Amino acid sequence: MKITAVKPYIVYVESRRRNQMLVKIETDDGVYGWGESGLSAREFAVSGAVQHYAEFLVGKNPFQIGRHWQEMYRSQYFEGGRVLTAAISAIDIALYDLKGKALGVPVYELLGGKQRDFVPCFATVFIGNVARRPGDKGQERDLEALIDGVKLLIDNDWPAIRVVLASSNPEYGDDVFEPRESIAKTAEYMIAVREAVGSGPVIGVEYHHRLSVAEAASFCQRMPSGTMDFLEEPIRDETPEAYEALRKMTDVPFAIGEEFSSKWQFLPYIERGITNFARIDVCNIGGFTEAMKVAGWAEAHYIDLMPHNPLGPICAAATIHLAAAVPNFSWMEVRLSPTENLGVYENDLFPVQPVADGPNFKLSDAPGLGIDVNEELAASMSYQPSEPPHLRRRDGSFTNW
Repeated sequence: MKITAVKPYIVYVESRRRNQMLVKIETDDGVYGWGESGLSAREFAVSGAVQHYAEFLVGKNPFQIGRHWQEMYRSQYFEGGRVLTAAISAIDIALYDLKGKALGVPVYELLGGKQRDFVPCFATVFIGNVARRPGDKGQERDLEALIDGVKLLIDNDWPAIRVVLASSNPEYGDDVFEPRESIAKTAEYMIAVREAVGSGPVIGVEYHHRLSVAEAASFCQRMPSGTMDFLEEPIRDETPEAYEALRKMTDVPFAIGEEFSSKWQFLPYIERGITNFARIDVCNIGGFTEAMKVAGWAEAHYIDLMPHNPLGPICAAATIHLAAAVPNFSWMEVRLSPTENLGVYENDLFPVQPVADGPNFKLSDAPGLGIDVNEELAASMSYQPSEPPHLRRRDGSFTNW
């Protein structure tokens, strides 16, 4: 069996108001596999990298997945980086899907076999006027609605709940973010939520790396200990020493890693005890090949995976197989909860896809990832501009989205 084609597709998905970068790998035996890139809003860059890799992957044995990973990573002088590893991720996932189909086994069997019967997920509730992509259907919530949303998820047996930061005063507009105003409101709301639901439910806060060290410390210190079970991505990840400084200022567990594109980026966060939940993204880290290495490393340090999964059903399926095959796992992100109003993934585009059973995904014994794509439809769903908000402060300076 030989690879005959590596095809990138940039598909605009209306219900998500975003583009998805899909990759199909074909063989001379007619077996094919699908993968997905996680580098949102820069799909053309990833597609270009995929086409470069296709130049030497065509004609190769698709079963030599680890070898292909090494060749893709090491075949240029300027190795690594998020664009290249996002392309490698999509190709690696597609190769695992292809190999599972060819052998008639689910991908989790290729990763060592399943270690659980279902994959538990966490759900998300938004506060206030959180700046997101124009047209997104996530609901804005005041305090009463926020508490109602959290209680709805608890009543429906969701094992963990993430609350997304409050933005600034609505009068400033969706593209303005003032950190100090946000942390005051978010802390106030989180105290009220915890009082309303008690100490039992697992509740964390996502800050989308929008704070400084001082702001993140101030945010944590405004709430009684135990208010949050985790704090996700409070600051940017480029400087581990900054996170180490923040680690000394708060006892709240950190959930970090969704932006990491290699085991090397995870290294200081695992080895220095900075992260407590590894927010690994199989579509950014380098696919299954790299994700399993990080998982083993995290296991050695008693750190559970809490995978990042904001994309489509290919990413979701890949994350389910990863979660099934590792022992150190907490909850998988899913964007199909009752509080997000996003509904199911597009059945026309993805006629075969994972189906959630409330807050869980049951494991399928279908070969490969257990997904399929309507390629003809994908080819007709061309890229559309879908730029995330370019956030600024009220003084006009730009800040992190």
